[in-house]
Amino acid sequence: MPDYNVMELMVCVASRELEEGASVGVGTGVPCAATMLAQKTHAPNLLIVFEAGGVAPLLPEMPISVGDSRTFYKGVMASGMVQIMETCARGTVDYTFLGGAQIDMYGNLNSTQIGFDHDRPKVRFPGSGGANDFASLCWRTMVVTPQDSRRFVEKCDFITTPGYLTGDDAREKAGLPKGCGPYRIITNMAVMDFEPVSKRMRIISINPGYSVEDVQKNCGFELLKADKIIETAPPTAEELRILREEVDPERYVIGR
Repeated sequence: MPDYNVMELMVCVASRELEEGASVGVGTGVPCAATMLAQKTHAPNLLIVFEAGGVAPLLPEMPISVGDSRTFYKGVMASGMVQIMETCARGTVDYTFLGGAQIDMYGNLNSTQIGFDHDRPKVRFPGSGGANDFASLCWRTMVVTPQDSRRFVEKCDFITTPGYLTGDDAREKAGLPKGCGPYRIITNMAVMDFEPVSKRMRIISINPGYSVEDVQKNCGFELLKADKIIETAPPTAEELRILREEVDPERYVIGR
């Protein structure tokens, strides 16, 4: 049996995508844990920006909201949402982490409603917040989410946050910056990217204990497959130590 849980695996996998010297717009929860882990392991100069205005903090512990005072700790600037979104619009934020109730094959996200009737949805969610701005303007969007067919759907009931829209060059035709968009989808079963031409979701890595068939069975649309699908490296002992002792000792995230 592995000595880590699913949440620890996803946090570690996400953290490895963040390279030294990059900038990342994050929220609380898994994105914050992954970013903190990257900063404490291989990317000490990772620049973190929070939607509420914290820029380049040295997070002492896990914040509970994007406006938590800890998101400003030893930062270079205590700004506001307008300044953060302007920074994204300038094209200076490399990565962002987002989530939602639904995601489709082109990486579009729904965090607004379940059901197509906007006036009378089956379920109403909080909506975009800053998600649309981050996904529209940051270069690479990553999503960390459980894998199941109710979440990975053929068509989102509502597109809160644009991915590649209908694929190909639809994103650019809609007026969004060329070259940015969904980058990685990290689940409990696999890691996906997007095929460069069609912009459809594609399996590139399978997590330990799962198969390609498991991933496809828990997806509501046909996934493309990379020419060479590798096995995701499990968390190292050092990653787990830092994650458990320094990043999330209260187990706010990894205890889920």
